[in-house]
Amino acid sequence: MTKILVIRFSSIGDIVLTSPVLRCIKEQLPNVELHVLTKIQYSDLYSTNPHVDFVHEWGEENHLVLADLKTADFDFVIDLHKNLRTSKIKSHLRKDSFSFPKLNVQKWLYVNFKWNLMPDIHIVDRYFEAVKPLGVKNDHKGIDFRIKIDFISFSKRFPTTDKYLAVAIGAQFATKRMPAEQMSEILKGLPYPIVIVGGPGDREEGEKLRQLLPGQNINNTCGGLTIHESAQVVKDAQLLITNDTGMMHIAAAFELPIVSIWGNTVPELGMYPYRPQAPQSYSIHQVDGLSCRPCSKIGFAQCPKKHFKCMVDQNILGIRKQIDAFLVKK
Repeated sequence: MTKILVIRFSSIGDIVLTSPVLRCIKEQLPNVELHVLTKIQYSDLYSTNPHVDFVHEWGEENHLVLADLKTADFDFVIDLHKNLRTSKIKSHLRKDSFSFPKLNVQKWLYVNFKWNLMPDIHIVDRYFEAVKPLGVKNDHKGIDFRIKIDFISFSKRFPTTDKYLAVAIGAQFATKRMPAEQMSEILKGLPYPIVIVGGPGDREEGEKLRQLLPGQNINNTCGGLTIHESAQVVKDAQLLITNDTGMMHIAAAFELPIVSIWGNTVPELGMYPYRPQAPQSYSIHQVDGLSCRPCSKIGFAQCPKKHFKCMVDQNILGIRKQIDAFLVKK
């Protein structure tokens, strides 16, 4: 039995993007017991993965977690987070370990000087560099995301509905979120009901969007569903309109078109929808030619330049045309 520990602490999108690596480890290496270490608030993202045998939760009683990891006596540690904390953990475990090229210098140069030295490689393919020494290769089958919900409870809060469009309005940072005024212009008059998904912090923005579209059938589920229930809503939709956020990466596991809208972040950082098996099934919309973009590799609470042109200057008509084109194919 070969015992392998994979480390990825956060966040939703980054964790979802580790799923191809987990699948390939389990399917390509014989007799493997696969463990993952993640923050306690993200453990549900791994607990439903059939390729994961054990989930270790980081966040409470971490000295006990370290003791359990030491007792497990792993053969290899695969570090898909690569920061000071993971370095300390690897030092504590004293096992052969491998990590991926994080490209922090290239990201810093891109954000601060707009020198794009990033390789044209998705982060998933960079993750696979960490398991190359074990002989594991990318099978190019895309993302895995297994949903686990209580359908009886779910159906009470989200009654079965006919065809609809899902809109993921959340993102950890405001500069990755399209303002309600611009999003309402995209959604105005679309021929399907709209279901808004997001966390509790997105509830108010969802209501604002709903008020901007009087007369349209809009269901604001923000804060009312779990991440797995929101994933089910997205899976059953005709199409997803989304910011650069975790739900975009979850949606890549399902067979629905994705219309992705980018603000201060850029796809060149390697975090665009990962669908190698169907690259024509998603679109990327951004404002090209802005000298201030990307202003961060993650985001800010507000636009540093105060104009937020990366969102307010989006080509609304172009996005609508792409939505229409995807719906015609459906």
